[in-house]
Amino acid sequence: MKKILIYLITSSFFFHGCVPARKFEEISEKQEVCAGELKTLKTLKTELQTENTELESENEHLKDLTNRLIKDTTILGKSLRMKEKQYDKIDLLNKRIQDQLEMLQKGQSIEKQRLMADLEKRKSDLLVLEDQQRTFEIELNNKKQQLEDMSIELQKREQRVNELEEIIANKDAMVRALKEKVANALLGFRDKGLSVIEKNGKVYISMDAKLLFASGSTKVDSEGIKALKELAKVLEDQKDLEILVEGHTDTDKMRSNSHPVDNWELSVLRATSVVKIMLKNSKMDPTTVSASGRSQYIPIDIENKAKNRRIEVVLIPKLDELFEIINN
Repeated sequence: MKKILIYLITSSFFFHGCVPARKFEEISEKQEVCAGELKTLKTLKTELQTENTELESENEHLKDLTNRLIKDTTILGKSLRMKEKQYDKIDLLNKRIQDQLEMLQKGQSIEKQRLMADLEKRKSDLLVLEDQQRTFEIELNNKKQQLEDMSIELQKREQRVNELEEIIANKDAMVRALKEKVANALLGFRDKGLSVIEKNGKVYISMDAKLLFASGSTKVDSEGIKALKELAKVLEDQKDLEILVEGHTDTDKMRSNSHPVDNWELSVLRATSVVKIMLKNSKMDPTTVSASGRSQYIPIDIENKAKNRRIEVVLIPKLDELFEIINN
């Protein structure tokens, strides 16, 4: 601005010395215009200086802000880089977690499928078990019913067994009493080849042939008749007996061609003779008495033939009541 002002003043002096008055006036006018412009320029300069000062102040402030921003930017940059590193780590970790999650989900899917398959199998097994349980329950109920039926049947059988045992016990007691009674009645004949034994629930009265018959004879002699009468008296009151009279011989052949011709016939005829005498001399029921011949085939002593020649009267308790209980 100063250079401009000096230039204007110098030019003015130059024109005053070189130009006429009219020109001088024009120059003066121009000088006044220039002075006005100079004043305006000064004012403008002042304003510009003020504005410049303000701008410099603002510039300083902006520089300060810029420095602060640069500093903050540096700090933020460092922080950003740290955050970026952290982010990278977090991103890497996230990827790892994502991969693990995918693997886990895949594994869970496989495990879920396995669990579902296992669940379906267990459901199927449960249905089978339920069917089996229902079958078992039906079978159990059937078994219970069978058991109840068997229990009832067992009670009935126990009752029948008790009745049978009572009957058998009574029969055994009766047989023992009968044996004693017969033995006492025939006591006088014991030393003459007569014996009374109890065996298998029966009473066996065995009489040697010499007590009843002569050799080869079928006729009972007087001593034998006496023994048979005593026996018949004991048996005539026994209503629950079957009486079997058996004739037994030895192995010797018959010497006569007349009757009896052999041991079979001899044993039968002797048994028949004994039965007839017992029935004739007592009130025995003929329907309870039978005679049979056993010939030589049931010996009691192989060495002593005389013992095999005998009459056996077998007293058999009637078991009708027993059989009735068994059949029912």
